[in-house]
Amino acid sequence: MIRFSKDAISSNWFVLVALVTLLLSLAVDVAAHGVTAGDKGYIQESSGTMIIPFIYLGAKHMVTGYDHLLFLFGVIFFLYRLKDVSIYVTLFAVGHSMTLLAGVLMDFSVSAYLIDAIIGFSIVYKALDNMGAYQRWFGFQPNTKVATLIFGLFHGFGLATKILEYKMSPDGLIPNLVAFNVGVELGQLMALGMILIVMGFWRRTAGFGRHAYSANVALMTGGFIFVGYQMTGFFVS
Repeated sequence: MIRFSKDAISSNWFVLVALVTLLLSLAVDVAAHGVTAGDKGYIQESSGTMIIPFIYLGAKHMVTGYDHLLFLFGVIFFLYRLKDVSIYVTLFAVGHSMTLLAGVLMDFSVSAYLIDAIIGFSIVYKALDNMGAYQRWFGFQPNTKVATLIFGLFHGFGLATKILEYKMSPDGLIPNLVAFNVGVELGQLMALGMILIVMGFWRRTAGFGRHAYSANVALMTGGFIFVGYQMTGFFVS
């Protein structure tokens, strides 16, 4: 992990301001697992096995899911080997898939606002981890693999909660749900590929070390924005 100097931190607040501004501009659209009105209507009206459409819907959800993408961005921020990236992404996918399928099939859900607030907290957690906060504050490093799996469970459960609200038809439910989950994982791979390309170019520049701390502060701020947005919705709904 990169050690951050005070000069590097203080000289790059413009990066933080720019990233937080971007996050705030997205906040209006981040009911973390929201589905567009058209897609919602399609899910509610669909009946029978429809593999390709639900794969598309799952992929679309993932590549437009800012909460997922920011968490993945934090997870791979300091991962340089493809093997390590694969391990963490697989853990996240396993957790995500388990609770997505189980939550819908068992018809089990809680407030989507609370789940999405926890997902926002997962972004905060990972940003603090990247900044070495736990070692400085508590003198130990949490198991990042276990944390990735656990937060993957919450991410999938959040999506399951939303799907239950849209009352998918029982006719073709299981194959459509599996197809949707396959689409989510395909979308995750596409999004991850784009993130890795951008990160690869960024890491080759001298600015990566200077801006890394500010980027994670911005990531943490974005997580707090998501938490506040969802908790506000919980209390006023």
